[in-house]
Amino acid sequence: MKRRRFVQSLIAAPAVPAVLIAQDSARPVPPPIAATAPKLETAMADDAGNTVTHFFSPPQLAALRKLGDIILPSINSAPGAAEANAAEFLDFLIGQSLEERQQLYRSGLDWLNTQAEKHFKKPFANLDTPQAGTLLGPLREAWTFDPPADPFTRFLREVKQDIRTATLNSREWVTAAGATGGRRGGGIGLYWYPLD
Repeated sequence: MKRRRFVQSLIAAPAVPAVLIAQDSARPVPPPIAATAPKLETAMADDAGNTVTHFFSPPQLAALRKLGDIILPSINSAPGAAEANAAEFLDFLIGQSLEERQQLYRSGLDWLNTQAEKHFKKPFANLDTPQAGTLLGPLREAWTFDPPADPFTRFLREVKQDIRTATLNSREWVTAAGATGGRRGGGIGLYWYPLD
C-alpha cells in the first residue's frame, strides 16, 4: 500500500503547479507600489541647506565676518573666510556649544565693537585693516601651550583657529582645491553642509 501511495503522489505532483497558477490568475493583480506612491518634488541639498543665522546679534555677526576677512582673506584662487561662509557656520556651531564657549564668543565680539566705537567712532565691521589691526594686537603674540589668562586674548586665539577650520573644511575651499588639481583636492565631497 505504501508503494502505491508513493506512485500516485508522483503522478499528481506535476498537476499541483497548474492548479495554483489557475487560482492565481483568477485573483486581481495589485498595481506596483511605485505606481501608487505619491510624487514628491526633490531639490539638491546644497540648494535647500542655506544657513539661517540665529545665535549672534547682527553687530556681533558683522564683527565676526570682518574678523574672518582679516584672519583668512581670499588669496589667488583660494576662497577666504567670507567666501566660505565661515561666520555663518560658526553662528551655528557656537549656538550648539557649551555656555562657557558661547559667553567667550559673545563677550569677545562685543568687546571688539565697544573698542572700535571708543577709538574710531564706528563698529568693528566698518574699520579698515590698519584700524582693526590696532585692536587685534594679541593675535601677533607668540603661541604657547597654556591658554591665555586674558579672556579677550583667549577669544582671539580660539576664533582664529575656528575660522581657519571652518574655511578649510567648507565646500567652497574643497571645490577650489579640486579645481587646481593640487594635493588639497583629495577630500572632494567631504565638507560641512550648512544647517538651519
